[in-house]
Formats: sequence, structure tokens, C-alpha cells
Amino acid sequence: MQAQDLHIEEIIAQLESFTFIDARSEKEFAKGHLPGAFNIPLLDDDARIEVGTLYKQQGRIEAVRKGLELVGPIMPQLYDRYQELLALNKPLVFYCWRGGLRSLISATLFQWSGNQVRRIEGGYKSYRNWVLSQFNKKYSLQIIGGATGSGKTELLHLLKEKGHQIIDLEGIAHHKGSAFGSLGQLPQPSTESFENELAWQLSQFDESKPVWIENESRLIGNCYLPDAFWNQMLHAPIFQIDVPLNVRIERLLIEYGHFDVAELTQRTEILRKKLGGQHANYAVEMLSQGNLQEWLSTLLVYYDKTYQYGSEKNAHRSVSMPFDWNDVNDSINQLLNQYEFRK
Repeated sequence: MQAQDLHIEEIIAQLESFTFIDARSEKEFAKGHLPGAFNIPLLDDDARIEVGTLYKQQGRIEAVRKGLELVGPIMPQLYDRYQELLALNKPLVFYCWRGGLRSLISATLFQWSGNQVRRIEGGYKSYRNWVLSQFNKKYSLQIIGGATGSGKTELLHLLKEKGHQIIDLEGIAHHKGSAFGSLGQLPQPSTESFENELAWQLSQFDESKPVWIENESRLIGNCYLPDAFWNQMLHAPIFQIDVPLNVRIERLLIEYGHFDVAELTQRTEILRKKLGGQHANYAVEMLSQGNLQEWLSTLLVYYDKTYQYGSEKNAHRSVSMPFDWNDVNDSINQLLNQYEFRK
């Protein structure tokens, strides 16, 4: 029974129909992998380094021999892991970096049990090429801007509920983009994993329809937006929602007011240079007194100044409108009317 090599486009079209086995090492897998893949390394991190060093020093023949020597003792364990995953009732598809020896050996081991084996032609590298190609496509990006605390992310998800296409970049990055952005979030993915998820979400969209996103900087926490996608953002129209300061403070208190004061103080200290010593000291003092409203008001002087600078810089592609969180439906209709008027 010969292994079936599947082209990446075949894989993407049936992504949820397969169980993926990533035969690469743990560090390679952590950097990025196919959605939902299981990491069952043929060579773990240490073994991979050992084989790679031998390859450089003595060549391919000795490196392959060492690899087989290292794999031999764990073959029953690998075999059992593959069998366990059959319980998911989806065909197993193996891959490594380029679709080479690691996935071939893993697939062959699985094949010995009489199962049909499948591999990704070109390996994970072919998937990464597909990912990067998604960012070169032209999307009708529509950016929602607004000062800190305006509720841009919430607005995005309300648009999604109404059937519109949205990308929650902060949700993918597990970070809200400020000094306080990682509070209450899962650990951030690698930039590569961030790109993988972004590409997958974009691939599900109708490219002829608008894609709503939040106004972001190039770096969201530790995740970089890909060049081609960022360049499209730099030229996309911006819809600035105008929410009163008191409403923004109320919303921010709900979002951050429940965190430990020590944690909030530490994050405030990160902004010391940008706030200036006097304002930073005052903000920290307000935190220590439990006066979170005054603490927030002090921080927003800096955040609003930064927002104003960006707004002026992008005035040529921006339109501002009031947004009333007490009358959400009407405010959303005004936003969509502005989009229709400008397109």
C-alpha cells in the first residue's frame, strides 16, 4: 500500500476532515503548526540537534544511521500513539518540515498496521507558503478606530453577530495591544502561529465583501502583523467611533478594575517614561488609595494624546461619528451607512 501525498490545496479544502500528525521536534511545533495537529516527534529536540550535528560533520549516511538508532527504541510507543488517534475517526495525515524522511518513516510505521497513509506534499513548508500567499490577496478592509475604552472589540463582535465578516486581531494574538493588554489573556502565540490563524480566518471569507478589523499598531504584544496585510491596513478607510470620556472610563473600570492593584501598578510603571515622572507617581498613588477612576483618568491623558496624534496623521482616510452604547443598534446602523456612503 503506497503512501498518498496530498497537495496543500487538497488539505486546505478538507482541513477539518483529517487528523494531522506533526513529526517535527517540540520546538519546531511550538513555533507553528497546522490547525489541530498532534505533535508526535520522530526525533525530539535533543535528538534532532544530535543528528543535525552529525550530518554536518560526517554526512547524510551517518546521520540517517544515527537517526534510525535513536528512533528504534521508541517505535512501539510511536505506533501506539498513532493507533490511539484512530479513535477520532478521521484519516491520519503525516507531515514534517519539507515532507522528507521524518514524515516518511512515521507514515511507514503507521502503514505496517495495514492502514492507508497520507502525507502532505512539501510538508509544513508548503502550508507556510500557502499562509503567506493569503496576505497577498486584496481584501476590502474596513478599520474601526476610537480612543482607548471606546469598545472597538465589542463592536466588532456585534457586527459578526449581524452577519458581517470580522477579524479580531487582538483575539488571535491573545493581547489587547497596550501595557495592560496581556492581563487575563492566554499566553501569546508565536508570530508564526498568529499568521497561521489569521490566514485561515481570511481564507474563509468572501473577498468581495468588507472585512472589519480594529485599528492596531504593527505589533500586538509580541505578534507582528505580516507585511502585506499591514500594508493593506495602512491604506484602508478608518471609521473613528467617538465615545464620551466618562463612558470610556466606566467601560475600562469594568474591564480592568478587578485586577490586583500590585499587577496594575507594575503595568503602570511600564508607562513611566511616556507618562512622565509626575503623572506616573500620581497614577501609582491613586492606585494605592483605591481611586481607580482617577488612576484611569491620568493614564488616558497619555493614551488620548497618542490616539489624537494617530487620528491627525490618518485624517485623509478617516471619518468620525458619535457612538452611543445606550443605543447600539442605531449607532451600528450609522456606521454601516457611513461605509455604504464611502465605498
